[in-house]
Amino acid sequence: MKTTTSPKTTIGQVRSANRSEQSTRDREPTVHHSPGSPRTGKRILLVDDDPTVRDSLNDVLVSEGYLVIPAENGQQALDFVSQSVVELVLLDLNMPVKNGWDTFERLTAEHPLIPIIIATARPNQRFTALNAGVGALLEKPMDIPMLLQTIEKLLAESAEKRLARLAGQNPEFHYKPAPAALEYSRSVKHR
Repeated sequence: MKTTTSPKTTIGQVRSANRSEQSTRDREPTVHHSPGSPRTGKRILLVDDDPTVRDSLNDVLVSEGYLVIPAENGQQALDFVSQSVVELVLLDLNMPVKNGWDTFERLTAEHPLIPIIIATARPNQRFTALNAGVGALLEKPMDIPMLLQTIEKLLAESAEKRLARLAGQNPEFHYKPAPAALEYSRSVKHR
């Protein structure tokens, strides 16, 4: 299926300018989407400081018909969410300006109904994510089919389930370790 991206779309009241001339803080998010998809209109805020990760995940999500709003750090994400509607956040943990856990805490306090997927290369985050009420924790490098399946599940989830998870009352938690972690655990089990 061929993907088409729309021209730059203005969001909010942030000035548009050439990327090379404008600071990260003042940049306007660009929404990319694929017209005609059943997911058109589902807005995913993609928060990652690595442009390669952002670009590759953007391409995948756009090809699936999602609207993608990129942010380079947690502060950009919080600024955007305060101005516009977002259906889901895909959030990295290791970022400058405002890290992922601080961003998660603010997002859930101010917008508890937005599901959040933590996507990280940081090890040993499973229990922290579970205790925080994260919708899903996917370790990098990510399993893309699992990411897409998790997005679908979280978007379909009821508000009651989301709130219950944040309150520590919902046992459903989506977790996918990085492929290297899986190989390591298999080798340890067979010793």
